[in-house]
Amino acid sequence: MKSKTLGAPTSQVEVTNISTHGFWILLDDREIFLPFEHFPWFREASVKQITEVTLPLPGHLHWPELDVDLEVESILHPERYPLVYKK
Repeated sequence: MKSKTLGAPTSQVEVTNISTHGFWILLDDREIFLPFEHFPWFREASVKQITEVTLPLPGHLHWPELDVDLEVESILHPERYPLVYKK
């Protein structure tokens, strides 16, 4: 028997690992590392807060509980985004 409707698409972004230095996300078919040194908003976040990431638009990541939005391009090519967070 064949299903009449397709199921919902699976998540296109997933946190795969968290370390003391940062975390990895799997986005489509590539794994990307976000070091806490460059993304300090995540340093004190809980595992739950980090892993609840969404992809509301192509190329745009959102962490609702942290109110953090990042363009994937800013992670892949930080040299194109010279503004840096400083405490």
